[in-house]
Amino acid sequence: MALRRRSHLLVVLTVLFAASGAYAYAQLAPPGGFGGIGGFGQLRGEQGDPPELPKGPFPDGRFTSCRMLYTSVRREANGAGWRTDYPWGERHLMTRLSELTKTQVSLLEPEVPHAWLVRLTDEALFQCPFLVASDVGTIGLSREEADRLHDYLLKGGFLWVDDFWGEAAWNQWSKEIAKAFPPSEFPIQDVPLDDPIFHSMMEVKRVPQITSIRFWRSTGGRSTSERGAESATAHFRGIRDKGGRLMLVMTHNTDVADSWEREGEDPEFFYQFSPEGYALGIDVALYAMTH
Repeated sequence: MALRRRSHLLVVLTVLFAASGAYAYAQLAPPGGFGGIGGFGQLRGEQGDPPELPKGPFPDGRFTSCRMLYTSVRREANGAGWRTDYPWGERHLMTRLSELTKTQVSLLEPEVPHAWLVRLTDEALFQCPFLVASDVGTIGLSREEADRLHDYLLKGGFLWVDDFWGEAAWNQWSKEIAKAFPPSEFPIQDVPLDDPIFHSMMEVKRVPQITSIRFWRSTGGRSTSERGAESATAHFRGIRDKGGRLMLVMTHNTDVADSWEREGEDPEFFYQFSPEGYALGIDVALYAMTH
């Protein structure tokens, strides 16, 4: 499958960033079924792409992204469990990161970055400099998985969870992540906009609320809150290690990865969401590399 990119998008991103001053459920089975709640089913991305499963050491030392493969234990409307936004969300982010910075990213083939799929119990986890997960309001973590995530992050790893909406999803996620990071010792905190993570390269001045392209189309572009008043405010929260490093960040009530995954599908969607989505994504990736 060819990478969904167009050269004019890079030009538009550059112009928009410069002009704005930005430069300084249980997993739902599709028809036919994948297997039940709690199972991984067929390992396919949201749009049917085959997964990249590491079979040994990663092929080079370049920056790369890994997607967390987890078990869902509940359903969320419009979600697709671990496969949400995989693999083109992270592939497009890695592409733009390589174009807008000097970062060398690891490639599956010319112009297509790797997007590794890893379980928390895989040895490959500790090769991942940048771990992402979506629809985590459906996640269930075993004791072993929680312990592995705890060790990975405290040893210098980084996790960004995205695209989960509303209070039920937040409650599920916060309950499960507490297995790895008890809130009495590692509290979840809102990250203020003057934090260095928002100024790694771009100047991010707000947490954008980005909806999925499907929801955006269904409302005629009139709404970005997928759960109505309940999810009206987008949040950027995090957990820090004892040295103050953000090791886990959470974008709640927003679908940042859809602004990457769907960048070339609709010009209006792109103009409304992708510049802010990429500004935030590049800042977070650069922070993960340097902290």
